[in-house]
Amino acid sequence: MGEVLKSSNSSFSQIVKATIFLKNMNDFETVNEIYGRRLGGALPARSCIEVARLPKDFLIEIECIATISE
Repeated sequence: MGEVLKSSNSSFSQIVKATIFLKNMNDFETVNEIYGRRLGGALPARSCIEVARLPKDFLIEIECIATISE
């Protein structure tokens, strides 16, 4: 996700909304810790949803909306 943000002239600090899809909600604490470290002090709006299955049987998928730098 960092590379996509960078190539779009954006960054983790410019995320305004994120949606996290988890295969297992028991992974929430681990994901929350990593998410918090990666975003630093930024606190964008966020939703976290448990889903039955993700493409390619991934355990997590994250989509985000971010602003871009001029």
